[in-house]
Amino acid sequence: MLKFGKNNIRIGRIAVIAVMLFFIVLFLFPYLFLGLSSFKPSYEVISIPPTFFPKKLSIENYQEMKNYINIGKSIFNSVVAAFGSTFIAVLLGSLSAFALVRSRTKLSAALIAIVFFLKMIPLAAIAVPIYRIITYLGLYDTRIALVLALSATNMPLVIWIMIGFFQSVPVSLDEAACVDGATPIVTFFRVILPVSMSGIATAAIFTLFLAWNDFLLSLMLTSTEAKTFTVSLSEFLGSYQINLGPMTAASFLFSFPVIIMAIFLQKYIVQGLTAGAVKE
Repeated sequence: MLKFGKNNIRIGRIAVIAVMLFFIVLFLFPYLFLGLSSFKPSYEVISIPPTFFPKKLSIENYQEMKNYINIGKSIFNSVVAAFGSTFIAVLLGSLSAFALVRSRTKLSAALIAIVFFLKMIPLAAIAVPIYRIITYLGLYDTRIALVLALSATNMPLVIWIMIGFFQSVPVSLDEAACVDGATPIVTFFRVILPVSMSGIATAAIFTLFLAWNDFLLSLMLTSTEAKTFTVSLSEFLGSYQINLGPMTAASFLFSFPVIIMAIFLQKYIVQGLTAGAVKE
């Protein structure tokens, strides 16, 4: 009977591993195909039937994509928008989450519910009002507009993540700092923030990825000067043809840094989400 149980456990583990491998291949296949296609000659990218591995390695697509988009400027705009908005969203979102958790009033409970509600609103539903506000302020097609818009739309996510972390931080730390004469702001930055770095890292990573991959707001709020890489990719779609070769190269170039960051930062994401789930 014991032997039969061990066999069942072994079969179950094999089944779980097989399912995991299936989904890993399922999710990685499109990206691998994109990366390999970027190193194919232009004619081979659109060949029928398509080939997975390139018959001939070529950097032709990477050389041609600069004829369609301003690579340096687009990447710079994406970096400024992503990192600038992440810094503001994490800073203000963490302060807001800490205030909501520590106030312990009916108003704070209502505000927390509002934050959860804001997370459920589709971005497309508020894109037009954001566009109207930005144009009214005279900030259209500026990097500042992107930073402000992405900060505002991603801040509810930061608040939502950080509320769970701050709820697990003992109130005794605040009280001890208060006895020593520290103000709430000093307590936050010198006491609470250092013990919540895993949560800060988690919120920053998710916010950075969302801002880096944003397309809708970048499309609506920019024209030429502040155009991000995601918007520049759409320029490969012509009126009469689609330049798939250079487009695959540009897409791979844009997504590759995010993939590398995700691989190296995955342990911080797991640690952060796990720590936020532990209540003391």
